[in-house]
Amino acid sequence: MNFATRWTALILGAVVLGAPLLVSAQEKKAPSVNLDSELAQQSYAAGATVAKGITGPGVDIDLEAFIAGFTATFKKQELAMSEDELRAAFMGLQQKMRTAAQQKQQEAGSEAMEEGQAYLDANAKKEGVKVTESGLQYKVITEGDGATPGDTDKVKVHYTGTFINGEKFDSSVDRGEPAEFGVTQVIKGWTEALRMMKVGSKWELAIPSALAYGPGRPGIPPNSTLLFEVELIEIVK
Repeated sequence: MNFATRWTALILGAVVLGAPLLVSAQEKKAPSVNLDSELAQQSYAAGATVAKGITGPGVDIDLEAFIAGFTATFKKQELAMSEDELRAAFMGLQQKMRTAAQQKQQEAGSEAMEEGQAYLDANAKKEGVKVTESGLQYKVITEGDGATPGDTDKVKVHYTGTFINGEKFDSSVDRGEPAEFGVTQVIKGWTEALRMMKVGSKWELAIPSALAYGPGRPGIPPNSTLLFEVELIEIVK
């Protein structure tokens, strides 16, 4: 893989790893530039995108050296470093970016864990909320009179999921179509609740991160406590 290709990989890697996309502390007001032409706009966008991909807390860039390397490469001039030296230095920058991204993720996870536990402690004291041995919290809104699904059953449900700040992240209700899945094919908190619910029931669930997505998944930050309103519509035959 040549240096140019590795550069592209670095940019994409930064996005995947969630590296901070903030410009390092420089002058707040950028110098003016003429962006009247499409070429100028595209060029400006390219420069901004590259910079966003490689800067942020924990990652420093020598702007003068960066511009020198970029200019020499773009103009096909002789570079001041060998290919091996470029590769080694580049790998060092890549490692710094990974470390910074991981540190940020760990800090966010620790904060989410603390906030989630505080929410659960307060929620457990609310009227009607029951806490199971695993830590799952639930409140019966409507008690159904149908059958209770088993581990081998498939169920049809309506649900809405939110974070503890009230932000909605998923909802079959909004989509206008109930979801169907196996009782054991969902997160642990859901499986535990479904094993107790009767068809026709609607419950509110507060699910600790250990019973949800733990380290996280796309759209769900690490260590998130999740809230759901779940209506068990039927056991699918």
